[in-house]
Amino acid sequence: MTGCETDGDVTSAPEETDFSPPFEVIEPAELTSPLVFSSPHSGRIYPPRFLAAAKLDAAALRRSEDAYVDELFAAAGAVGAPLLHAHFPRAWLDLNREPYELDPKLFDGPLPQFANTRSLRVAAGLGTIPRVVADAREIYAGRITLEDALQRIETLYKPYHAALRGLMARAQERFGVAILIDCHSMPSSSAREGGIGRGEKRRLDIVIGDRYGASASPGVVEGLETRLRALGFNVQRNRPYAGGFITEHFGRPAAGWHAVQVEVSRGLYMDEATLEKSARFAALASDLAEVISGLAQDVEAEKTIGGPRRMAAE
Repeated sequence: MTGCETDGDVTSAPEETDFSPPFEVIEPAELTSPLVFSSPHSGRIYPPRFLAAAKLDAAALRRSEDAYVDELFAAAGAVGAPLLHAHFPRAWLDLNREPYELDPKLFDGPLPQFANTRSLRVAAGLGTIPRVVADAREIYAGRITLEDALQRIETLYKPYHAALRGLMARAQERFGVAILIDCHSMPSSSAREGGIGRGEKRRLDIVIGDRYGASASPGVVEGLETRLRALGFNVQRNRPYAGGFITEHFGRPAAGWHAVQVEVSRGLYMDEATLEKSARFAALASDLAEVISGLAQDVEAEKTIGGPRRMAAE
């Protein structure tokens, strides 16, 4: 198999390369903002050997995918910020985990001592190499080798995180600060918050996660929340998603690195049964572009983060 075949929005990659390239950095025409955008779960290339080893079809595997999130946040370039996004799917390797959160139930032999086998995410089957998709359905027909997992970590996980670190370091060097917006989506079934009386719940559109204030300046989060609410979105902070490994790892406000996770309800922009974009996709992308533009303006005016910043021209 030498070319790429497509089935709807799912791409099947050549077996000998799997992912070529495994991720992409969409650079702005000119770097003018300390914002950095990352979409680690929107990859939709499913290698033939993955589909052959899985007992689920591609449609079921895509239940874990943050479908089209890279496209929803494509306005990053318009404000002078880069967008990093994976091409490989979350069901193959989850970038929002520690590098070695490995599930003993998935592998055909013992795991090394450095593996974290006891995290809550591993217990749920959602480690670095997931055992299940988002609806708790087992991915593989049998166990896989540790060598396979380590190869994925070395060739996909570590290079992606190195690229993200590089973008953050470049932003800080250029502007004195780096602000990561980690872009995700959530099932509408989990996007609910408690209402008043008889367990009533209302729709939750967007969740902003800052690790309960630990990963970013309050001004960044407040700026995002204010602008989203002004457009009519129902926004919740840190519940049910406070931010995963990426937010925790890259959010070091004292060192000038800020990280915020943004979860968008899939019901706002797609049919969750067919995984097709809905008629509201373009409107949501436009709203997010307005929010991104406003956040970039706030950062430029130093409304969100205190401390020294350097302008791009300096």
